[in-house]
Amino acid sequence: MYNLRGKTILIGITGGIAAYKICELIRMFKRQNANVKVIATPNALNFITKLTLQNLSQNDVAVEEFDVKDYKPEHISLADEADIFVIAPATANTISKLANGICDNLLTSVACAYKKTIILAPAMNCNMWGNKIIQENLTKLSGLNYQILQPESGFLACGYDGKGRLCSLDKIFDATVNSLFASQPLKGKKILITAGGTIEDIDPVRYISNYSSGKMGFALAKTARELGAEVTLISTVAHDNAIIVKSAIEMQNEVLKHLETQDAVFMAAAVADFRVKNTAEQKIKKIDDTEEITLTLVKNPDILKTICDLHPTAKIIGFCAESENLLENAHSKIQRKGCDYLIANDISRKDIGFGADENEVHILSADGKIEKIEKASKEIIAKEIFKRIWSINMN
Repeated sequence: MYNLRGKTILIGITGGIAAYKICELIRMFKRQNANVKVIATPNALNFITKLTLQNLSQNDVAVEEFDVKDYKPEHISLADEADIFVIAPATANTISKLANGICDNLLTSVACAYKKTIILAPAMNCNMWGNKIIQENLTKLSGLNYQILQPESGFLACGYDGKGRLCSLDKIFDATVNSLFASQPLKGKKILITAGGTIEDIDPVRYISNYSSGKMGFALAKTARELGAEVTLISTVAHDNAIIVKSAIEMQNEVLKHLETQDAVFMAAAVADFRVKNTAEQKIKKIDDTEEITLTLVKNPDILKTICDLHPTAKIIGFCAESENLLENAHSKIQRKGCDYLIANDISRKDIGFGADENEVHILSADGKIEKIEKASKEIIAKEIFKRIWSINMN
């Protein structure tokens, strides 16, 4: 029905009898390939076991606020990783804490740090639901980044008959999916991205290549998918759903095969400028009295210029890695290639560029405009690139 692959759904479970129902909600999301992570309050574990939740989500279940497994505070890392946060069931106690900024457990701390949509599915006794303080707190939350799913009326676990039952799991599922896809401004767009450094064989055991790790291309692919685009990733490095190629010629063939249907092409791969003219079929042997060996190199196809010369309807975004005179060389390259945009980065620095987790780039456009994106993680750089090229409002 839906493909939620690549989406991380964070589910917060609080201490109400309806907690047992969330087992099936986790299964519903998992059937659609979502990555599900669970935060349970200590009281929630009175109604459902941690082991059950771990088996269903196939992830560790977070409970204690200061159970930090690495250098990242857990409430911040969970908030950063999740595409959407679902709190179900949400008790009167948790609702009141959220409305007043109280962070006395892991779930409320994550909610306080979370900037995207939080779906709240309350469940409680009907008299508690009707309490004016609870209703005022819900009104306050609905004016923030919370989407409130009204509880249903019926027979309650406490023996009362009234409004307070957890709404249907289908309603929670649909609200979650609709919220995920509503924030995808590139839904329906097709985007091709290349990544990694090409490999040009010398013989069966040696090759010419470069230091590109593919991290920038992978960050662009992740961001494009999050924005709803259908991504074709062509990479020299194994990665999720990537078409794996090796040489520049193989990469060009794959790019041209998919070019016609694309709305944009990001040539983030570091393509070798030259290849060996005559690749040896057998390993070249070292001869004791020979101090030198000569390799004849020939030019590889210029994939970026080739696709620009074809005048496709797609936006073409090239990449430029320079060790000196960054903006001068980048300006010359965008004129020679004819692309719509060129992303230039300085590879002479050890803290950014090839192999690093961070980058700092300039975006050059065909009309001569230059924008700088200051040093940040490659994931943030990727988001800024999409934001500026497509004028997307990304929170």
